[in-house]
Amino acid sequence: MKKIAVGILAHVDSGKTTLSEALLYSAGVLSKLGRVDHRDSFLDTNAIERERGITIFSKQAILSCGDVEFTLLDTPGHVDFSAETERTLQVLDYAILVISGSDGVQSHTQTLWKLLRRYRVPTFIFVNKMDLDSSSREVVFYQLRTKLSDGCVDFGNQDELFENVALCDEELLAKFEEDTLKKSDIIAAIKQRKVFPCLFGSALRLDGVNEFLDCLREYTEMPGYGADFAARVFKISEDSSGKRLTFMKITGGTLRVREVVKSDNNKNGEKVNQICVYSGEKFAAVDEASAGTVCAVTGLGFTRTGDGLGSEKNAALPMLEPVLNFSVILPDNIDAHTALAKFRILEAEDPQLNVVWNEQLGEIQLRLMGEIQLEILKRVINDRFGFEVNFDKGNIIYKETITDTVEGVGHFEPLRHYAEVHLIMKPAKRDSGIAIRSECREDSLDKNWQRLILTHLSEKTHLGVLTGSPITDMEIILASGKAHAKHTEGGDFRQATYRAVRNGLRSAKSIILEPVFEFTLEVPVECVGRAMTDIQRMHGDFDPPETTEDSAVITGTAPVSAMRDYQREVVQYTRGKGRLQCSLKGYAPCHDPDEV
Repeated sequence: MKKIAVGILAHVDSGKTTLSEALLYSAGVLSKLGRVDHRDSFLDTNAIERERGITIFSKQAILSCGDVEFTLLDTPGHVDFSAETERTLQVLDYAILVISGSDGVQSHTQTLWKLLRRYRVPTFIFVNKMDLDSSSREVVFYQLRTKLSDGCVDFGNQDELFENVALCDEELLAKFEEDTLKKSDIIAAIKQRKVFPCLFGSALRLDGVNEFLDCLREYTEMPGYGADFAARVFKISEDSSGKRLTFMKITGGTLRVREVVKSDNNKNGEKVNQICVYSGEKFAAVDEASAGTVCAVTGLGFTRTGDGLGSEKNAALPMLEPVLNFSVILPDNIDAHTALAKFRILEAEDPQLNVVWNEQLGEIQLRLMGEIQLEILKRVINDRFGFEVNFDKGNIIYKETITDTVEGVGHFEPLRHYAEVHLIMKPAKRDSGIAIRSECREDSLDKNWQRLILTHLSEKTHLGVLTGSPITDMEIILASGKAHAKHTEGGDFRQATYRAVRNGLRSAKSIILEPVFEFTLEVPVECVGRAMTDIQRMHGDFDPPETTEDSAVITGTAPVSAMRDYQREVVQYTRGKGRLQCSLKGYAPCHDPDEV
């Protein structure tokens, strides 16, 4: 039987969990359809999720369809929990992107599309809520092709399917013209992300759900896996008894109970006590898990999300990252170091919390995506650890970069020590992060020393010279270096490398970068003037409003620092009729650098 891991993603309120329920019901896993508004959906098992009607934690369910066993991974739709979604993408064979037929392609939909492109996940699209009068098949399909990809093809139109698929790629077109285009070619084109099958329906009414399930079964294929054990960790959590669970996808070989599992971070390894295959809240304990299986194991204390186990490499650094920094306000009866230990448990589950003990201020600090995540975290801490915390107002996480190419030189030569490092530092494309490489000749500096310098460049977050914010968007090239045959030790190059970075930053022209929201603002037509004035006041940019008879939609970008509390204002001046949706676009030059 083919085993395929398929994730389901969407902008919040597109009907993602409803589609999950419908797929499970249609496949015979559920005898009764659950509903988000009835608080009885199969995959939203957490009490907080059921109260709020949103998915917060990724969950899985197993469903069989013909000769295929799908592991369906449901991910959060709210932008505040998109880091959880990104972690899940790393283990997917395919993705289902749910679009609301009445809302079309929204800002967070495009963020999800960028993530799918980055992780090269083949994607099927289900346009939901087509039973609503406000839904238009033509309008949404036009948005899919213009805003996402012109490889989007309506798979509901079987008569012209081969012809429409052929228009997505020259190779497919040539086969179509020669009358040799086969179904296997379409399967390959989907896997290569040249074609994105689209189907339309209503998950709540089960319209188009069986057809979508058949499309998934027919046009997916199981990846090829190696014989050696390999696995990718995508989630850490606890079961009801407090046991640590490591969720992983087996990407090679077979994992067996009592087997010792190792990683690059832990060469000694630890023994697997139990292997559990979850479906909703229930699980089946198994003796072994073969390649393609998504499972949870107990007994591993060293694992972190993104870890590669066995012959699997560690995951790349995440694309989405928090932009707000908060200080924790503890109750009087809780010791800071006791609380810190609890926060470390949460950090293992979500590394992007980036929990820090600030010795100088005597406080715990962490990073979050937004206000909803903040509220959920308070509740989680109270439910799991039994104490209430508060947070300060929070600060924006700024970054720094350079605008010109410079050389940074670092010397370290106290008595009986010597190391010298020359770095070329160049500005890079916005939101590209830091790229590190060597152009140093081996006759100038031995390869081992070069590798050590590159390790020191990547092992820590280097801080800028304007505000002490992390540096980003630059290329750091090792140009040259010197070592002494007798007096150089490994630690000498660490000091010389750090000094070279600092020297380069001090001699460059640096600028401050701030996080920027991409927003969609919908207001009654009589409020559009006020909305545009507000956006200009917030140093935002926007396109001309799209107006209908009674409402206007404005899309654009604005600094997070100016727009983060704007939702409350919108509710007030529109008397609850306005709607603001924000997703992080990336970083841009700061609008008020002198003040920052």
